[in-house]
Amino acid sequence: MKKCGLLVTAVVIVLGFSLIELATAQENEGPMSDLRFVVLKDYNGKPIRNAAVVLHPVSRKGKQSRGGLELKTDNDGRTNIDGIPYGPLRVQVLAPGFQTFGADYEINQPELEITVKLKRPGGQYSAYGDTKKTDDKNQPVQKPQP
Repeated sequence: MKKCGLLVTAVVIVLGFSLIELATAQENEGPMSDLRFVVLKDYNGKPIRNAAVVLHPVSRKGKQSRGGLELKTDNDGRTNIDGIPYGPLRVQVLAPGFQTFGADYEINQPELEITVKLKRPGGQYSAYGDTKKTDDKNQPVQKPQP
């Protein structure tokens, strides 16, 4: 019975020190931000579901750190994450059928909402001759008749 009581006491002491260490570590990390993302189609403002929002920490000199975190948007084109430390953050957004978006943000407030408007891919150009050109709405451009 004494061994069981000693074991319980030891576990309580270890857990107590662990909780104190966790609280101290959170205080030492500095301020944190809650980020919200909205991903929309550029041409009509409708949400893009299942877009990948990739977050990369960036050094003060602009160098991207290893690793990263990927979030997926819901049916309303929204995703979020809490507890991101203040400082520079590189955000990339990828979705099939759209141009990849990338930008650096300075995270410096407790809550931040970032809206990203993805564009359709531009027309392709070839060095091998006449190509079909498109306007900014991805519609074919008619050549004037002589």
